[in-house]
Formats: sequence, C-alpha cells, structure tokens
Amino acid sequence: MAKKGQLRQIRTGTVINVTSKKQESDIIQALGRVVNHLECKFNAAITLTHRKEWPLKDIVQELKHTYPDIEFHYYFDSSSIRPDGGILFLKGEPGNPMSYPILIAEVKNQGTNVLRIKEGLPKQAKGNAIERLGKNVIGLRTALLREAIFPFVCFGYGCDFADDSSILDRVTTVAMFGKLNRTHLYNEEGGKFNRGSFYFREGKWSIDEMAEIMKDIAERSVLYYFSKYNLHSSKEVARARSGRGLDIELVKVGEISKRFREGFMETLKGVGSLRGACAPLKNYLLPFTKGRGSGG
Repeated sequence: MAKKGQLRQIRTGTVINVTSKKQESDIIQALGRVVNHLECKFNAAITLTHRKEWPLKDIVQELKHTYPDIEFHYYFDSSSIRPDGGILFLKGEPGNPMSYPILIAEVKNQGTNVLRIKEGLPKQAKGNAIERLGKNVIGLRTALLREAIFPFVCFGYGCDFADDSSILDRVTTVAMFGKLNRTHLYNEEGGKFNRGSFYFREGKWSIDEMAEIMKDIAERSVLYYFSKYNLHSSKEVARARSGRGLDIELVKVGEISKRFREGFMETLKGVGSLRGACAPLKNYLLPFTKGRGSGG
C-alpha cells in the first residue's frame, strides 16, 4: 500500500495527487477514469493538471485581479481548500500561464449510529461533515465567481443521509436550495445561483457511478472554457468531437444558444411576457465575452 501523498501517473502524463490513507481512494480511482476519458476524447488537444489543494493566497490574488475595486483578505499563506478529490485543471496553451478548473470533487461519509446502536452505544450528533463541506463550498464558489459554471460535485453517503433524515435539508441549504442528486453545472439567473452538484443518499456511491457523473461535468467544463476563452484553436482541437458530434469550433455557438434558451425560458416564466423577458438576457451572454482563468 502506498503512503499518503503518493503520486499516481495517468496514461499520458497527468499526475493525480493521492491524499487518502489508502493507496487510491474511490474518488481518486473515479478521477483517474475521468482523466483517461478526457484524454481519449480530446487527444492531444488538452493538457490537464491535478492539484490536491487550492491555496487561499492564489484565490485572493485572482479575485483582486478580476475585481480590483473590492477588498479581499486572508491571514496565512499556508491556508488552502483541500477537496477530497482535489481540483482538476485544464492548462492554457503554451505561453498562457492560466489554468481553468474543470472538476472539483468531494466525498462525505456521515453517520455511524447504525453501528453504534448494534454495539449498544448512544447515538452521536449529526451534521459535522456538512458544516465542513459548507466552508469549502463558500470558498470555491467565490473563487469561481467570474465564470458561468461551477464544476463542483460532492458525493455523500451514510445513515445521516437516509430519506427520512433532516440532515438532507442542511445539504440543500449548502446547495442554495437546489435539488439533490442532479447535476447543476451552469449558473442560473445570471450567475446568482452557482449551486454545484450534490449527490447524497444512504448507500455508498460506487466508483462507476461517481466516474460517470464526473465525466459529464469535466467534459462540459472543457467545452465551456474552449468557447469562452477561445482555447486551443489548433487543428487537433478542430478534429476533436463533442458527445453530440459537433466540432469544437462550433461549440461556442452551441453553448451560447443553450445559455440563451435556458435564460430566456426562466425569465419568461418569471415575468410572464415576451417583452419583459428580453431585457435581462444579456446576463446570460456576458460570461462568454469577458473574464479570465484561474491563476497558476
């Protein structure tokens, strides 16, 4: 068995930092499948990098660049956000020092009361893991305010997340009252709701289940960055195909159309008239016309 901090080499050179006490936790194994999937799909068109943590100093530096009129602060250079599955980044082209987060993964196991009851022990208090999760989510949402996506996913399991557990409402609160067990990649209402994806249940999530959900989030995140920042305009990218068979060069139109359509329908439901729905639509196109990637 490998020790904590061992590195795992994935197919074409992407390094995944293993931070679990086991050689490879389930989330790291699922992440390895995601990397292989992306590198097979996009061939040499992308370069990925994995980090086990996101230092607060890097987040604040980028926030200051993006929002120069707002004050930001942190105390210690050593402080960082450390998701269980780390952060998977899409690297910019040669000469572009930026990296773009395409997948942030967490796993939370909470609830030992079933075993404690069997052992004749009293029940423990519920909810600690969710409070810790909420802290990370606040920091990660803030780090990605400039983007129109929030490629975060958390898989939770344990008796505290059974269908009759009130702890589920603590999770929905962290999820900005979004539905659980559903992928929320794109922000809603002009960026006001950057919810992320929260998959919670009593039973443990398998590697296969996590990998499929993570593949979808990561792949669509890659296409989003291609379209917003005009990344990787080489012939290799032009030959890469999306899941719907579209050339990457056409993705920008497709993504804008998707955002336009979703935004229009949501606004129309809210205002009840065609004229009232048209004015706010610029909010849905704005993310494709400005901004930059994450530092590093």
